[in-house]
Amino acid sequence: MLDPVPPPPAFLIDLVKPLADKLNLHTLPLHIHEVILATFFYTFVCTTVSPILSVRFAAKTYPRLSRRAKLNWDVHVVSFVQACVINSLSLYAIWFDEDRKSWRGVGATGQAWNDAWEGRLWGYYGFGGLCQSFALGYFIWDLCICAGNVEIFGWGMVAHAVSAVSVFGLGYLLTDSTPQRPFIYFSAPIFLLYELSSPFLNIHWFCDKLNLTGSIYQAINGLFLVLTFFSCRIVWGIYSSTWVFHDMFHLVRTGHSDFVLRVPSGQLKTYSTNELLRIARDREGQSTAFNYEHFTPMWIPIVYLLSNLVLNSLNIFWFGKMIQTIRTRFEPPWGTKGVGPDQVPYQPVISEDEDSDLGIGEPGKVKEKEMLAADGAVDEPKTPAGKGGVKAARQKAEDALNGGVETLGNTRVAKGTDDEGRATVEVSGTARKSVRSRRKG
Repeated sequence: MLDPVPPPPAFLIDLVKPLADKLNLHTLPLHIHEVILATFFYTFVCTTVSPILSVRFAAKTYPRLSRRAKLNWDVHVVSFVQACVINSLSLYAIWFDEDRKSWRGVGATGQAWNDAWEGRLWGYYGFGGLCQSFALGYFIWDLCICAGNVEIFGWGMVAHAVSAVSVFGLGYLLTDSTPQRPFIYFSAPIFLLYELSSPFLNIHWFCDKLNLTGSIYQAINGLFLVLTFFSCRIVWGIYSSTWVFHDMFHLVRTGHSDFVLRVPSGQLKTYSTNELLRIARDREGQSTAFNYEHFTPMWIPIVYLLSNLVLNSLNIFWFGKMIQTIRTRFEPPWGTKGVGPDQVPYQPVISEDEDSDLGIGEPGKVKEKEMLAADGAVDEPKTPAGKGGVKAARQKAEDALNGGVETLGNTRVAKGTDDEGRATVEVSGTARKSVRSRRKG
């Protein structure tokens, strides 16, 4: 499929082409305007669109944030927008691009899957370049944000942005000695669909900031987050990686490719500005313009396969951590809020000094006082009303035996009988009790 965005103006190709030819980025001049457009688009979303919409729809939260928190908020807005854009482009390429379908063995010109492996590894099509350009533009913006705010995002995020820019920048690389690029243009939309879970991940973050933690909105979003992450990054990712490994196997076994070899010399041709503009408008021309004989060094499939294995392993690890984090927002039985490490530690209502006369921390004195009190040798300590003394508790129990069911605050009092027909009383509730009242009970 042709790139739906019009080709760049000739002066921009002339400006970029010398550097692109020197770095062997021979397809970059066809998409440089899209990289620039995407970079400015995400910058505009961060600096203008996000503040306006955030003040409009989060008036009680966003204006009160610090500069650091506002920037973090705006970055999440851009991440949400980028995920929606790149997912839409990738899905359109997978569903509607005829060139790509032919490399899958689908459509009128489709080959058998095993016979089309060269197209999946080295095929070039304009719409795939558009997907890659918007991804590269986002990571260039991300690199600028992280490098300009290292004190907020840290050097780790800077390193991640540099790596992402390098990987997507190599997407335009062509050399006459290695098949680095166009390389796996076919697979780019597949792995960009990892971003299908990113919108829900950002919504989850916004729920926490808008005091919607544990709400029904976060619960529903969490369900979609888990489903999309598991389906796209693990099931779909591992399945797709298996087929990439399959194509790599053919690559290693063959050692080289003469994929649609239509350049007489078998060598890469460097095109002029006018020739590049004609290629951009010619579907057949662009599908064969960059084809030549490829000789494959072993390090290329090794690097790609190891990177893929590491990424899939990280996705499995992150999936477990993500479920664990989501569950901390909700009450049992589905959540773990208030359980285990998330449990709110008990804070006594009275201080230890007030309990010191009862021998807290001195088991011998506690036992001694309890035995003396049982024999009537000592008077029970007098407790002010409302403090939960033994006498007050006994009186409440006796009153309950003669009455019906009571609810006092969060405490429920009910009468009944035991197996021998004796009257009993049951006091239940969630009210927090002090150390003293719990021991006396």
